[in-house]
Amino acid sequence: MDMHSVVVGTSGTTAEDVIAVARDGARVVVSEEALAAVAAARQVIDDLAAKPDPVYGVSTGFGALAVRHISPDLRVQLQRNIVRSHAAGMGPRVEREVVRALMFLRLKTLASGHTGVRPLVVETMAAILNAGITPVVHEYGSLGCSGDLAPLSHCALTLMGEGDAEGPDGVVRPAAELLAEHRIEPVELREKEGLALLNGTDGMLGMLVMACADLARLITSADITAALSLEALLGSEKVLAPELHTIRPHPGQGASAANMAAVLAGSGLTGHHQDDAPRVQDAYSIRCAPQVAGAGRDTLAHARLVADRELAAAVDNPVVLRDGRVESNGNFHGAPVAYVLDFLAIAAADLASIAERRTDRLLDKNRSHGLPAFLAGDAGVDSGLMIAQYTQAALVSEMKRLAVPASVDSIPSSAMQEDHVSMGWSAARKLRTAVAALGRVVAVELVAATRAIELREGLEPAPASRAVLKAVRAAGVEGPGGDRFLAPDLALAEEFVRSGELVAAVEPVTGPLA
Repeated sequence: MDMHSVVVGTSGTTAEDVIAVARDGARVVVSEEALAAVAAARQVIDDLAAKPDPVYGVSTGFGALAVRHISPDLRVQLQRNIVRSHAAGMGPRVEREVVRALMFLRLKTLASGHTGVRPLVVETMAAILNAGITPVVHEYGSLGCSGDLAPLSHCALTLMGEGDAEGPDGVVRPAAELLAEHRIEPVELREKEGLALLNGTDGMLGMLVMACADLARLITSADITAALSLEALLGSEKVLAPELHTIRPHPGQGASAANMAAVLAGSGLTGHHQDDAPRVQDAYSIRCAPQVAGAGRDTLAHARLVADRELAAAVDNPVVLRDGRVESNGNFHGAPVAYVLDFLAIAAADLASIAERRTDRLLDKNRSHGLPAFLAGDAGVDSGLMIAQYTQAALVSEMKRLAVPASVDSIPSSAMQEDHVSMGWSAARKLRTAVAALGRVVAVELVAATRAIELREGLEPAPASRAVLKAVRAAGVEGPGGDRFLAPDLALAEEFVRSGELVAAVEPVTGPLA
């Protein structure tokens, strides 16, 4: 576990903190200010619990069962039961980083002083995160409204010392054993606490934050591979001139054009399209690369704005307000997050689609301006990268299906009490798949473009392109030549892109890219 610490206070958190906890194992520290606010809100709940008037989540049932008043002697059982009954997930396990993000974001809301839990609950959840204990959460069970109910319930189950969890060694064991090994006492939940642990958009938000970070790197990577493809096809860099993008002032478009221009600076390959068969203009997949990637950038900027707002939120129902009122609300509805999750899947699919079209152009001897068919060593005997493009096309086709919005599909639940839901969790799950696929698509373009540049004998690539060629070959991805087992090359290229090594290879030459 990384010993870097993230402090949780009363005013929300940042995307960087979420990633530090979820992916890097940063230690969580709850501030004294937050513990004081939590204690003050808890006093409000204790006062209400002592009164005869029914209060939702404190002295009533849940959802469509909220009409029943629960007597004091049954309230501990009520809170325990909501966790057990709602921990109804099915399907494969969700990734460790997603569960850690989910728990950290729920902890963030609990620490806001708006949920009414005891400080003990907050401190125990932080201890579980710091111990590296990760509850077993399943793929299916959230409708993205009333919170990510089943996923959060599985996390709350671990807090109670029930169910299964993964230890820091990666082995799944009973949660009670793991808590005991780390000297963490299971929590007996009291009024409001079971509900407060389940009622948030934390899963979909955590996945949005991580997807934004991954997509930012992939969009920059796609700018680089688009530049390499333009170079390999002897295209014109004139379309990247800043004045052409200033007159259509989408910021993302300008940033992508600037990235591509920086990569191509000093190239001896660009502009040669007039030498063999005159081309007045390059194909759209080359010429419009900044417009498509730029639109993805602007979509990402909007998604980050939504994520930042949600990271500043305290999502629960009911909430404890600073003036002592406890009010029901609908802030758990995941629509704001779900919409941008779907929007990002659309942008990712289109970016993959244009990258695949560039790859296909590199492989087609009728459109590649002098390159051998499929970039093969001995076309006919060798197939070159023919089937790599098949794999890329299959990924793009899958991404187009994943771009179908989840957020427009509401299925009523809880006996029609919860009659409109966001499906934000589903939007987040498919976006994660799409982001992984985009990384593979960009990797295939990288393999094709670097091979094609090396086949342009007698022409000197740009300094940044040479840096990419050196780095990608050092990473083990082989260049032109006869056919070989191709899957390992593609896997190495995928890791080269996913890890950020492609961007890191270029920036010492170009300076920081957007």
